[in-house]
Amino acid sequence: MVNGISDAVIKQGIARDAVFVGRFLRDLSEPSKAPMYGILPFCIIPYFSLFIHEAKLKPNHIDPAALAALSPEAEEIIARSRHSLKLFEDTHRWIAGQIDYFNDKILPVHSSYFLGNTWLPFARFLETDLGIFGYDGRIISTTHSAAFHSGVESSKLFAAPGPYLQGIFEAHGRFFGPLGANMDSGPETFVAHLDSGRMDGGRDKRAARYYARVFNGKDTPAINGLVVGFQGMVNFADTIVSAGADVRNLEYTAFKMRYLALYAVLASLRQLHDDTNYPLSSRSTGFVRGIIDSPAAQAVTDRSAKPFRNTLMHYNLHPRFDVSKVDLREPLFGLVPEYFPAHDAQSFGTLVNTCIRDTANALNEWAGE
Repeated sequence: MVNGISDAVIKQGIARDAVFVGRFLRDLSEPSKAPMYGILPFCIIPYFSLFIHEAKLKPNHIDPAALAALSPEAEEIIARSRHSLKLFEDTHRWIAGQIDYFNDKILPVHSSYFLGNTWLPFARFLETDLGIFGYDGRIISTTHSAAFHSGVESSKLFAAPGPYLQGIFEAHGRFFGPLGANMDSGPETFVAHLDSGRMDGGRDKRAARYYARVFNGKDTPAINGLVVGFQGMVNFADTIVSAGADVRNLEYTAFKMRYLALYAVLASLRQLHDDTNYPLSSRSTGFVRGIIDSPAAQAVTDRSAKPFRNTLMHYNLHPRFDVSKVDLREPLFGLVPEYFPAHDAQSFGTLVNTCIRDTANALNEWAGE
């Protein structure tokens, strides 16, 4: 009985994500959404990579045809992309490793490609190497964070971003198809409720100048660049993923994406605050403490609730979870009251939404543009 229910949670979680992917791709393929083609895929690709990476670790719960759809190159890209969602919680990199990756693999590659191309030396100060993308005037991605989260080497994106990304999504489709994804039926996703006219196609900046004036200032440009990525993730969760939906009753995958983004950002900011190797200014410390010490943030990241996050991340229940409490008809399988006793699924949805909104507002203010 225990294994039967645990297996059902895994299978249903995978199936719900796969079905969502198909509907997302269907909605994005509408001609009216063309202005979003170059932005939304970069925002959502690490979540799709998460779904694939975790599902393929459950070979007994998925159609073998899905596994056969992935090439070795695709698997490497997906693994890098999926691990990017851990931010400073990546146990292979932590803060120092993420800074090194940003300094070694992202900043110089972008700068060498985009800067120094004009033959007029006195015009070179006008060149830019950072694109910023937004919705409703709020950052949801940058070219640097896109490279960080896509798992694709920057040089390959520069060479032919459209065809290369199309190939990645086709690989995703071949994986999710056998798991139930299709573009023919099902309710609309958030994409259908977005206004293409409110999508900011890109503001071009010089990265060195931009990172010197946002968040913690000129002494920590790499940290600032990484936190710009945090800002984009939370704004994406706040303004995009819940579009057209009741935040108290979000479907499984939409809630999962928002919760995991929020959790990763809050946990990473906590690490940044607590690590004395990366001193923050008094202004920055005030913003970070205001974010991580709020009652909502404390509830979301409480250590006792870590297994809830892990189930959303990895699909499987905690070994000690009482399976009699599982309700497969519920969007989150009835787990919420067990990990958050003060809440049911709806009130917890409201709490998470409040925390996302407050975190987004604080990060946007802290950025100080």
